[in-house]
Amino acid sequence: MMRIGFVGLGVMGTPMAANLARAGHELFLYRGREGLDGTHCASAAEAAAEAEVVILMLPDTPDVENALFGPEGVAEGLKPGTLVIDMSSISPAATKEFAQRLVGCDYLDAPVSGGEVGAQQATLTIMVGGRPEVFERARPLFETLGKNITLIGATGAGQTAKVANQIVVGLTIEAVAEALLFAERAGADPAVVREALMGGFAQSRILELRGERMVEQTFEPGFRVRLHRKDLALAIQAAAELDLALPNTASTQQLMNAAIADGDGELDHSALYKTLRRGR
Repeated sequence: MMRIGFVGLGVMGTPMAANLARAGHELFLYRGREGLDGTHCASAAEAAAEAEVVILMLPDTPDVENALFGPEGVAEGLKPGTLVIDMSSISPAATKEFAQRLVGCDYLDAPVSGGEVGAQQATLTIMVGGRPEVFERARPLFETLGKNITLIGATGAGQTAKVANQIVVGLTIEAVAEALLFAERAGADPAVVREALMGGFAQSRILELRGERMVEQTFEPGFRVRLHRKDLALAIQAAAELDLALPNTASTQQLMNAAIADGDGELDHSALYKTLRRGR
């Protein structure tokens, strides 16, 4: 069993930490919720000082940088040889920089897909960047948290894979929203159309799960529009550095901008259906 510092105990981090605790690991938690098993620490540095592995699960690149290198951050408490695993979804370029700044420690970027349900059920897809021997050191922890675990490549490759994932998810959600709105405006029942499409080549988990939310008009967040917009911004930024055009990613990001402008940024990303219905 391992001594794990966990920083970032929100919607995703809390069930992930709970799964690690149930597996018998000793947790040192920074800003953990009441009732979560482990030692609650006053700072990220304190959590890191007690740990052999530090896991971060935070919303965005600046949050990770601050948690690592800000006042009383992880870097102040790290011992040589500590393994830092960033499971947030952030910039691939910044990830490489952070790994280089943490001298004397091992580093993996390991963003996840699967949402809150995947975190609760320990069925997350985990995309990892880093050295193979470090990946093998972390594998038992990943197997406690997820089912589909892949070493993509060197540091930053995990974040690159997550950005690719978010492109597919974002554009597919937008496509499902357009299809169901088209059905509605043409006089067909979107619920029946969705059921019919589930038996054909258009079948997907997004049509199944997010399409159901669109039909039922229930947009409580599983994954917020605001956070998905951030991920598509990462995609567009990285593509610009590669002289690569991502026109449909850009248009979906603009639709998310409209959703946020309309006050829907904290809703589930399936709420793009609402944005399209308003004529955006």
